This record gives sequence, structure tokens and C-alpha cells, in this order.
Amino acid sequence: MSGTLARRLGTRDAVVIGLGSMIGAGVFAAFGPAARAAGNGLLIGLVLAAFIAYCNATASAQLAAVHPTSGGTYVYGRERLGHWWGFTAGWGFVVGKTASCAAMALTVATYAIPGPWWAQRAFAVACVTGLAALNYRGVTRTVLMTRVLVATSLTALAVVVGGIVVGGQATVTHLGDWRHVGAYGVLQSAGLLFFAFAGFARIATMGEEVRDPAHTIPRAIPLALFLAVAVYAVVGVTALLAAGPARLAVSSAPLVTAVEAAGVGYLTPVVRAGAVLASLGALLALIAGIGRTGLAMARNRDLPTWLAAVHPRFQVPHHAEIALAVVVCALVATVDLRGVIGFSSFGVLVYYAIANASAFTQPAAERRWPRWLNAVGVAGCLTLVSTLPGQSVLAGILMFTIGLAGRAAVLAVRSGPRLG
Repeated sequence: MSGTLARRLGTRDAVVIGLGSMIGAGVFAAFGPAARAAGNGLLIGLVLAAFIAYCNATASAQLAAVHPTSGGTYVYGRERLGHWWGFTAGWGFVVGKTASCAAMALTVATYAIPGPWWAQRAFAVACVTGLAALNYRGVTRTVLMTRVLVATSLTALAVVVGGIVVGGQATVTHLGDWRHVGAYGVLQSAGLLFFAFAGFARIATMGEEVRDPAHTIPRAIPLALFLAVAVYAVVGVTALLAAGPARLAVSSAPLVTAVEAAGVGYLTPVVRAGAVLASLGALLALIAGIGRTGLAMARNRDLPTWLAAVHPRFQVPHHAEIALAVVVCALVATVDLRGVIGFSSFGVLVYYAIANASAFTQPAAERRWPRWLNAVGVAGCLTLVSTLPGQSVLAGILMFTIGLAGRAAVLAVRSGPRLG
């Protein structure tokens, strides 16, 4: 049956959900491709990504306070810009983040299972199924599990940073080579690192389950983002001090490379455990957020209406979460998505460009931050999209073309002449 979701989350719960989404696989994987794009310039890219994320966070918080319902920018775009803009945002979020779910699950399996590929895929499917079942039981259980995973992954990162600092082999000379740093590479690294900060959207997409959303969401989103940026800055600088940009650029597990270069290779198991726990936390929060956006789109018939059902006991969008779990399991069983960061960033940046454009239209009575932040947010998102790797841009354009053409076809059928 269709219905409404229960408001059970406070500010602390919302911050935990956001952190669980941001302190995920990105902190264990994103510094490699960012270093390949910009070398030491990834630190500038990190600052740019954080600033654009702040613009997006304030826009999302301001909109969520006025539209406290599930769906995030899908809802805001529909309400303030029109149905097509809302659909574009929702499609980008659902498709891009579904791919991210598969990437998170594969990251968990890669770090946890050193065995053959089929064992890793089977373990990834088991992780998706288990976390989807946990989400099915209710959002309070999701928050509790996310709280545990965030605490343990932050502890692992603290141990790794502390080990590198006291290991004695980290050196500031690794930060001295800026000869090959260019503007394009810095912007590309910002686009890749933005992937890591997009998790605060989960707070807005769960707006229908937050108590006093007009007060809670505008506080929770910037706070969660600030904490995540601080963690990424500390980890990024430490990794560069330990290994330098050249070694990070060729590593698929940059923090493992960093601890080995710093002479504290005995911390490798801690890195692997932290990556597993952080990726599980991000996957758990992603499943919750995508399910809520799917619910909102199904309510408006932009996705099959079967997905709009809310469980009468657990009060979660159980049909949407089941469908998501099935699709993600199929992906992790058949496709290698560990290089999906650029593809996901494309969809998410378009999503936030629409969020900023939506917030730009809000009147003074609804504003909490200046309008110029929204203009900068739109320009920043579109700039970062244009500098992503070419393959990611082509895949993103194809993804949106399929979605928009599909919606046009469905609308044409619905509006066609009826017989009889």
C-alpha cells in the first residue's frame, strides 16, 4: 500500500546518515585518480570540490526546509523549475547512485576477499542483500548500523594517520613538486573528489523522516559536510606526505600504498578493515537515499507506481528498496564498476546544478543563504562536469539521453488517443 513515512530522525541521526554516505569508499579510493589528474594539485582540487559542495549543501538545506518530503532535488526541481527538470535530477541521482552502490559493494568484496573473482562477486551480492534487508526493517535500524560503521571507519582512519605521522618516513618534500600541475588537471581532480562529498544529499532525500525538518535539515547538512571535509583534508595531506603524488597516482588502493611507503605496512589490515566498514556504511546510506528518491518519482508516475508502496509496519519504501537491491545485485554479479567514480560524478553534478538553480528561484522569505551561492554552485557543477574524463562524460550523456527519451515516449503514449 502507498502512504507516508514516519518522522523518526533527529539532527544527530541526520548527521550520521550524511557522514555514513561521505566517509565511504571515496576516502580509500578517490585520492588515486585525483593524484593522476593533478599531482599535488589535488589539494587545490579538494578545496574547490569542498567549496562547490558547500554551495550545493546550502541550496539543498534551504530547499529541504521548505519541501520536507522524500525525493530531494527531484521534488525541488519539479516544484520550482518544472517536471522535466525534476525528472532529470531524479534520473541522474537514481541511475548514478545505483552504479555507486555496485561500486561500493565491489570495493567491500575486493578488500575483504582476496580469493577468486567469483567469490568476490558472491560476497558483494551477499552484502547488498543483507544491507537491503536491514533497511527493510526500518530507518532507525539503518541509523544505528550506520552509526557503528561510521565510528569504526573513523577509528581506522585515525590509526592510519597516526601511524604514518609517527612512522618517521613521511616527508614534506613530497609536497614540493608542482611542475606538472595545470588548471585542467586541478578541475578534473575536483570533479573526481566531489564524488566523495555528494553523500549529504541523503539527508535531504530522507526529509519526510526527519523531525522538525525546517530546523533539523539546515543544521545537519552543513555540519555533516564540514566534518567530512576535515577528514578528507587530513587523510589527503597525510597520504601525500607518506607516498607522494606519483605513487598514489598508480595505486588502486592509495591508503595501502601510503602506509607501506611510510614504513608502517603492518597497518595494512587496518586500512582494509576500514575500507570494508566505510564502504558498507556508504552502501547502507545509499540504499536508503535511492529508495526514497525512487518512492518520490513513483508517486508522480515518473517510475512504475508499484515502487510507491510504503510498508505498513516498518514504514519504509520497501518495493523501491527491493527493486534497487535486485538491480545492484545483477550489476555486481556481471559488471566491473570499480572505475565508476567519474560516471557517478557526472550524474551527481547535474543533480546539484538543478538543486542550485531551484534554490536560486526561492524568494527572500525562504532564503537562509545569499543567492550568489546558488549561481556559483550552478557554474561550478557545470565546470566540473565538463572536465571529467571523456569516457565518463560520454557515458553520462548517454545515460541522460536514454532517460529523457524514455520519459518522452511514455508521456506520448499516455496522451495518445484512446480507443473504445
